[in-house]
Amino acid sequence: MRIHILGIGGTFMGGVALLARDLGHDVSGSDAKVYPPMSTQLEAQGIRLMEGYVAAHLDSARPDLVIIGNALSRGNALVEAVLERGIRYTSGAQWIGENILRCAGTHKCRGRQDTASDHGRWVLAVAGTHGKTSTASMLAWILEHAKLKPGFLIGGVPENFGVSARLGKEPFFVIEADEYDTAFFDKRSKFVHYRPRTAILNNLEFDHADIFPDLAAIALQFHHFVRTVPGSGLLVVNAKDENLSNVLAMGRWTPVEHVGAGDGWEAVARNPEASRFQVLFKKQDQGEVSWGLLGSHNMANALAAIAAARHAGVPVKTALAALAKFRNVKRRLEVRGAVRGITVYDDFAHHPTAITATLEALRARVGNARILAVLELRSHTMRMGVHRDTLAGSLACADKVWMLRPADLNWNLERVTNALQGRGQAYPTVEEIIETLSREARPDDHILVMSNGGFGNIHARLLEHLQKR
Repeated sequence: MRIHILGIGGTFMGGVALLARDLGHDVSGSDAKVYPPMSTQLEAQGIRLMEGYVAAHLDSARPDLVIIGNALSRGNALVEAVLERGIRYTSGAQWIGENILRCAGTHKCRGRQDTASDHGRWVLAVAGTHGKTSTASMLAWILEHAKLKPGFLIGGVPENFGVSARLGKEPFFVIEADEYDTAFFDKRSKFVHYRPRTAILNNLEFDHADIFPDLAAIALQFHHFVRTVPGSGLLVVNAKDENLSNVLAMGRWTPVEHVGAGDGWEAVARNPEASRFQVLFKKQDQGEVSWGLLGSHNMANALAAIAAARHAGVPVKTALAALAKFRNVKRRLEVRGAVRGITVYDDFAHHPTAITATLEALRARVGNARILAVLELRSHTMRMGVHRDTLAGSLACADKVWMLRPADLNWNLERVTNALQGRGQAYPTVEEIIETLSREARPDDHILVMSNGGFGNIHARLLEHLQKR
């Protein structure tokens, strides 16, 4: 079958492309812009990429099915062409649910009675406002280390695997369970299509203000997600998150193991940067993890992954040994290079909670060295001003801050720069950020670039500028 994917440059839709290709389909895709790491991953796998959204792409691809990403809406030229020509279409989440997780069509599961039914795979889904990609990557790696060869679809590229998605061996499949809406024709959250047996609920905060009016609307979708987990399954839940407690109070039918509570899973840091920590389950010592990741947020992610893997039959000791070899995910405090003692990092943080966690983790590692933070206000929620009162506080650990001011920002960014009391400035272009930052940076500085997009390839350009300076 010929499948054409609209929005193929996104991490989720790029993963869908890889899985469709692995099932034997002829896959191509269109996107406004495709940037690394997804572009290089897709091209390496022989998937044809077409830039822009023009109807002529359908003439070239001649698809039997079009999979439409949630970033596209009515009025998009390719979407309109698909509808006018009567080409069969679906969403990425629905296609995954029907063709991978429940083994419909060309892919046939061989599920064992003790692990998965004859109608689908044992799905381990990771949901939450923050930490989905890291936790799903840890979980997939633990199962891999246990020689279970899981399939997975993750919104990033785990360094241990080098790809964001693969079919793997039945029955286990790890999926990052996003609460964002499914498509312009399906406004349910993506994760209701996945029907997991093991589900992780990391945390819940208000986000995606472009589609959710308030926190209650997101909580309702999480409740719908909880409704899909069978009684023989497991919910792994952050015990310290009151919003998740409220979700469970709306109704649950599945056993729960808590992370961060004495009756469940706990972690005790053994050093300031939390790169060594002790794991406890019901107050009983399970062993120690020593790894290259930083921060208390990653300890919590690790506990959730350990608990979920244990439900799938992986001994805790095996999980701890796997995490010692875990190599993180691209764009999670990833070192992009160093020039004359100046280190440049790339991180996906774009919400105040994630920004705080990333900066605190880096501060614990570098001590009193200067941290120069660079932030792109790219997400819909950020541009709408939802975080305008908490953004400055999230940048407390940075010595100086550079922000890219979006052209369509509809609120006064000066309220953030004023709150930073001289430590922060906003600039209209990436070029101005590179120029001023290059003049400011000095040996032993750490430049932390945070964005959920390509940010004009600022990392490579900045490193080149520093080299030439």
